[in-house]
Amino acid sequence: MLYSINDVKNLFLEFFVQNQHKQIKNSSIVPENDESLLFINAGMTPIKKVFTGEQIPESNRMCNIQTCIRTNDIDSIGDMHHLSSFCMLGSWSIGDYFKEGAINFAYDFLINKLKLPKEKIYVTIFSGDSERKLPADTESEELWQKAGMPKNHILLRPFSDNFWRMGDGESPCGPCTEVFFDTENKSIKSYEESGFFDDKQRYIEIWNAGVFMQYLQHEDGSYTRLKTNSVDTGAGIERMTMVLNGLKNVYETQAYASIIQLLKNNSTSNKENSYRIISDHIRTSVYIINAGVEASNLKRGYVLRRLLRRAMRHLRAIGVEDEFLKTVVESTIDNLNECGLNPNWLFSKQQIVQKVLIEQEKFSKLLVSGLKTFNEFIASEQNIENGKLNSKLVFKLYDTFGFPFEITKELAEENNLSVDEAEFNVLLENHKELSKGKTGKVYKSGLADTSEQSVKLHTATHLLHYALKKVLGNHINQKGSNITSDRLRFDFNFERKMTEEEVRQVEELVNQVIEKEIPVVKEEMNLEDAKNSGAIGLFDNRYGDKVTVYTIGTYSKELCAGPHVNNTKELVKFKITKEESSSAGVRRIRAILQ
Repeated sequence: MLYSINDVKNLFLEFFVQNQHKQIKNSSIVPENDESLLFINAGMTPIKKVFTGEQIPESNRMCNIQTCIRTNDIDSIGDMHHLSSFCMLGSWSIGDYFKEGAINFAYDFLINKLKLPKEKIYVTIFSGDSERKLPADTESEELWQKAGMPKNHILLRPFSDNFWRMGDGESPCGPCTEVFFDTENKSIKSYEESGFFDDKQRYIEIWNAGVFMQYLQHEDGSYTRLKTNSVDTGAGIERMTMVLNGLKNVYETQAYASIIQLLKNNSTSNKENSYRIISDHIRTSVYIINAGVEASNLKRGYVLRRLLRRAMRHLRAIGVEDEFLKTVVESTIDNLNECGLNPNWLFSKQQIVQKVLIEQEKFSKLLVSGLKTFNEFIASEQNIENGKLNSKLVFKLYDTFGFPFEITKELAEENNLSVDEAEFNVLLENHKELSKGKTGKVYKSGLADTSEQSVKLHTATHLLHYALKKVLGNHINQKGSNITSDRLRFDFNFERKMTEEEVRQVEELVNQVIEKEIPVVKEEMNLEDAKNSGAIGLFDNRYGDKVTVYTIGTYSKELCAGPHVNNTKELVKFKITKEESSSAGVRRIRAILQ
């Protein structure tokens, strides 16, 4: 039997729902109220406050399928199983069952439900760490044997492999047990033959069957027992589909096969690694764009830019014309829908394609000249020392030609050269400091930067403020804002959750003003005149004698430091993505522009 992606999804959810787990929603890949992460990187991340005790869980047993993004392994993209985006099958127990329940569920699902051959399954457990005074997880070892796993298929692993924690700070943590599948890659000796467990090419991890959160890690590096034990599990659906169908790598699964074939049919050179990188990076870019992120040189926007530009470079490498990128993006969106891996679409196919093409247009000419310049650099021996390309030239490719560091590194490796990332980062930081000195600017009004998209979103906050007063009452006032090139965040005083109808009305009011194409007028006046003109603001001592007032027709008049667009038509369309609590008596809206 061949398993589709949907088959695996349904089997997983049915199994855990039948075992009293509540299915919860797939969250946006952009974390809510968490600036510590650029993207959701694990199934438990959207609910991590449940594990810290800051949030009450929807149920003591939960499950879902969560889209995740991880770019820390970007150099490994193209191998057997690494991806920059994947969908995680996750299940959780919050103060309910613990190690025995998790291990029994894992064994039952893999062996009895999915019918995977037991002789190909290996599990790892925590070996203990005397320096940290953490004991070996002998309990899990006994429970796996009790469930039916042979002792010689249970491996001990150290803290770095089988102990999970959120970071170095105070957080819940604990040992974990992982499940591996033997792909029987004949070029690599088996564990039984060699005594070496090759988890890169032969044994592939298919499930973290249990992070057993039983300790609290303290700032000083010590550990104490938690009052309540919890379990977090996760399995990549692409890897699971791969092993169920006896495939050699994740790119042969339904999630990628049609895109790989499309590239092969239209390329002039046979470069399997390029096919894989393109298909992976475009899929991840579609996810990121749909979450409202705009390509830029900052944070999430830089991740998107780096993925798109790397994909474009590899399209050139396989001899594909620039115009074909549009077809690849369209086919990727279609494939996500067909596989059932699609997100909640916030943008249409046409809108997503257009955003990719804008980035392509920016990079295409730079790519040609940048590649030419790179080849000129490496042709001169004075630019290379001990096999390493001069870091100033690496930075020039970044600063002048928009080459993300990863592209230059990849090009260098293809020419048997190395680059120094540490030196590059020093040059980058020096450049940033110099730029700050030149501009002398500190961005105001909650803006993280003054990019075109941030300025648009800033103007949209004024219209949002107007619409909230109109729908909820004139007593509504802004309590704070945070604007990046990805989204706006707006806090306001209100005692309850807004209804769906209220959210819809606010969104419609903002879009009605946008559609009227109203000029945004900037005026300077003294503070008293601003008050008398009806402008709204806090009117505290943060302002001097002279203030700036921005007016949008009869809809909005506010004291503001700017900057803003010239006309509301530049905003195109406003979309509220989230309404939630910020603190007692304060609500928060997140929104994007489409």
